[in-house]
Amino acid sequence: MIWDERSECMSRDEMRELQGRRLRHTVERVYHNVPFYRKKMHELGLEPGDIQGIEDLSKLPFTTKQDLRENYPFGLAAIPMSQIVRLHASSGTTGKPVVVGYSRKDLRTWSEVVARALYSYGVDNHDFIQVAYGYGLFTGGMGLHYGAEKVGAAVIPISGGNTKKQIQIMKDFGSTALACTPSYALYIAESMQEMGIKREDLKLRVGIFGAEPWTENMRKEIEESLNIKAMDIYGLSEIIGPGVAYDCEMKNGLHINEDHFVPEIINPETCEVLPYGSKGELVFTTITKEGMPLLRYRTRDLTVLKDGECECGRTLVRMEKILGRSDDMIIIRGVNVFPSQVESVLLEMGETKPHYMLFVDRVNNLDILEVWVEVDEVFFSDQIRKLESLTKKIKHNIESTLGIGIKLKLVEPKTIERSEGKAKRLIDRRVL
Repeated sequence: MIWDERSECMSRDEMRELQGRRLRHTVERVYHNVPFYRKKMHELGLEPGDIQGIEDLSKLPFTTKQDLRENYPFGLAAIPMSQIVRLHASSGTTGKPVVVGYSRKDLRTWSEVVARALYSYGVDNHDFIQVAYGYGLFTGGMGLHYGAEKVGAAVIPISGGNTKKQIQIMKDFGSTALACTPSYALYIAESMQEMGIKREDLKLRVGIFGAEPWTENMRKEIEESLNIKAMDIYGLSEIIGPGVAYDCEMKNGLHINEDHFVPEIINPETCEVLPYGSKGELVFTTITKEGMPLLRYRTRDLTVLKDGECECGRTLVRMEKILGRSDDMIIIRGVNVFPSQVESVLLEMGETKPHYMLFVDRVNNLDILEVWVEVDEVFFSDQIRKLESLTKKIKHNIESTLGIGIKLKLVEPKTIERSEGKAKRLIDRRVL
């Protein structure tokens, strides 16, 4: 079903009973079929019968990305490889990639959860959806593709890159929905201006953006520049891909498809489970996956979970937008810094371009943070006093937000390299 009212609007008691039943089945399967989990459970003195319901979830062991890499490629498969019909892998920058295998049932589940998201955005069989996420081993393109087909939309599988062609296809085909990273959406808007194509020349009305952290201010920037409603979709390859959680029209947190993926928030230092409303690291347990189910997977994403019925009528637990990833976090002179904090400051000001870079160096044993920010050309051709005033203002606002001093460099438009996928915002040059 596309609109699954029973699953998306069930009571908390009903959801916990469903999750408990599915968790028991999952634990039984991985204990008998995945040596890694059987060993982990033995180390904790656990057997499948010790897990009676969802309230026992915290007894189970955590799984980390390192565990997945150490079991590369198929060590975590819970079914024979003859029953795996699709393989995806993350593109990690270090070590071996993380491999994910899907059964036919897993692919149906994946299509369904993405379709739920698209339904909540108002996408249906009258839409032309341009999928500009990468296809291939990355889960973004294929995930949105099959979810869009499930809702009956016409899919334009253009993948990422070749921005001028993207815009031309968008105009000629009458694309009504765009799926890509939020940073690429802004790059498309910038390129449209250079090509002399106005937003009114397109039929776009909705964007499905994810795969990297982005702020509410960036949402406003995209909506204004493309004249669309910008909707958030969250997922990660290890859990299933996009479709783990999604915005609704209220834009008050992303609904987690918790009949398939059970969320927890933990303290990333102590691993203590935290109550709803607490900020911490997001952990997921998959309770319907057949191919490679995961117990208590540490995502490294930082967010807040909140329960209670949403104004849209859904009762699914919601997660706030991702603040950042704990492994993207940089510590500078004892202060935790996330690139998204800088982005938020710049977009609130409105006098800069939404393009920036952070450079971290260590000079004489002292960490130095340099921030490059693009500004309009007018500031470089105008009085030097105005440029100095803007520099002082931006520097003050960023320092007030981060709580540390920075070096600021204002650069002309196009100085910072554009990304057609995930934007790289940080270069750490320290030898640590």
